Amino acid sequence: MTGKNRKRRSFGNTQIDKAPTGIQGLDDITHGGLPAGRPTLVSGGPGAGKTLFGVSFLVEGAQRFHEPGVLLTFEENAEDLAQDVRSLGYDLDKLCAERKLLVDYIHVDRSEIEETGEYDLEGLFVRLDHAINQIGAKRVMLDTIETLFGGLQDTGVLRAELRRLFRWLRDRKMTTIVTAERGEQLFTRQGLEEYITDAVISLDHRVHEQISTRRIRIVKYRGSTHGTNEYPFLIDRDGITVLPVTSLLLEHEAPDERVSSGLPALDAMLGGKGFYRASTVLMSGTPGTGKTTMSAHFVNAACARGEKCLYFLFEESPQQMIRNMASAGIDLKPWVDKGLLVFHAERPNRHGLETHLLEVHHACEANEPDIVVMDPITNLMAVGTQIDVRAMLTRVIDYLKTRGITAMFTSLTTPSQSIEQTEAMISSLMDTWILVAVDTIDRKRTRNLYVLKSRGMPHSDEVRPFRFTPHGIELLPGAGTARPAKRPARSAAGRRR
Repeated sequence: MTGKNRKRRSFGNTQIDKAPTGIQGLDDITHGGLPAGRPTLVSGGPGAGKTLFGVSFLVEGAQRFHEPGVLLTFEENAEDLAQDVRSLGYDLDKLCAERKLLVDYIHVDRSEIEETGEYDLEGLFVRLDHAINQIGAKRVMLDTIETLFGGLQDTGVLRAELRRLFRWLRDRKMTTIVTAERGEQLFTRQGLEEYITDAVISLDHRVHEQISTRRIRIVKYRGSTHGTNEYPFLIDRDGITVLPVTSLLLEHEAPDERVSSGLPALDAMLGGKGFYRASTVLMSGTPGTGKTTMSAHFVNAACARGEKCLYFLFEESPQQMIRNMASAGIDLKPWVDKGLLVFHAERPNRHGLETHLLEVHHACEANEPDIVVMDPITNLMAVGTQIDVRAMLTRVIDYLKTRGITAMFTSLTTPSQSIEQTEAMISSLMDTWILVAVDTIDRKRTRNLYVLKSRGMPHSDEVRPFRFTPHGIELLPGAGTARPAKRPARSAAGRRR
C-alpha cells in the first residue's frame, strides 16, 4: 500500500494506521482519518447524515486515495441511493462503471422473516467476499445493518454472527464504516458498540429556536488522540464539511506589512501606516456613528491599490450600500464593475451560524480576497447565543488569519451599553479596536473616534472629532486624550468582553 493512501502517526508507544476520509475538517479532528483495517461505528438519529457520511468516505477513498469500496445497503436500492447523492456531486454510477465502487442492495422484509432452524449470515459473508474480490476493495460500508434484527425474537445467534462478521472484516483488513440508528439508552438500538470497539462517531441533528444545526463528536478512538468536542458540520452541494477551529495552535503568520485604513488622519493615529496586513480590526459604536462609512473608506482604498475585497452585508442590499456611500463621496460601483469588490448580502436569520461560516469559507475560496469586511456582526445574535456567535467568529477570524486576509468587523453598541463593550464579546480576538461615539454638547451632536487598542504598534490616545463631508469622513484636530463620556457604570459582568 502506498504511503499516500495511509497515514501513520505515533502516539506514545502506539502506532496506528489511518485511512484519510477526504471529508473536509474530519481528518483534522481525527488527526489523520479513521482506523485503517478496522470498523468504525457511526450512529445518529433520522436525518443526521449517517448514510451520506459513509458514502462520502467511499467516494473520496475511490477518487482521491485509490481505494475501491463496497457499499452494502439494507434500506435503499442502488438506483435510489445514486439519485439521492447525485445533487451533492457524487456520481455513483460512474464510479461503479469504473470498478471503483460496488453497491449491493440486500432486501430484508420483516414480514417475510420466519425463524426456522439455525440462523447464520453465511450468505452475507459470501456476497461480501465476492464483492470485495471483484473490485479489489479496501473500504466497506454497511448501511443500517441492524435492519437484520427486524422480526427476530431470539437475537442471540444474530449477535454472534455480527461479531464474527466484524472480526472477519478486521482479518481482511477492511476499513469499514457501520451505520446505525441511535438508541434511547445506548449509542445504537441494538448495542452494536459492544462489537465495534475501535472508533465510535456520533452524529446529531437538532433544532433550536427554529434553527437547524448538525453536530459531530468522536466518542471513542482507540489508539489515537482526537478532538473531543462537539463540532458543527454541514451538508451542502459539496457534501459533508466539518467545521473545527482552523488552527488550534495559533501558528498563523504575522506580517510586518501595513495597509491603509483609507483615512490618512486615522493612519496617522496608527503609527502613520495603518493596520497590519492579515490582522483583525473591530469598528464599534452606536447607530449613526459612521461605522459602515469607515469600512467603505477601507475597501475603497484597498481596491484603489488593486486588491480584491469581499464585503458581507447583513443589513442592506449591495445596491443600497453603493447608493448610500455615493452620497458620502465614496464611489464603490467602479470597483464592483472591475471585479475588485464583491458583495455577499443576506439576512442572518436565513441560515444557522454554521452555514454562515461555511459561506465565508466558500466565498473566500471563490474570490481569494485580500480584504474581508463583515457589517455588522452583531446581527448574527439573531440566530445564536453570545457563546455560539463568539465560537463562530473565532472560527472566522482563525480561518482568515491562516489565509493572510485582513479583516474588518463592525459592531453595533446599544445606547444602554458601555461603548467599550461588544455584544458578541469578541473584542479580545481583535488586533485593533476603534470606537466611534456621539456626544451631545449644547444641543449639538458631535461624533468622536479613538483607538482603544492596536497590538504591536504605537498608537494615538487622542479622541478625534470627525464629520461627514461630500468627500467622505474628515477627522478634525484632536480634542485631547479624554475619552467620550461613558454610559452607565459597568458591572463586573459588563467589563468582560
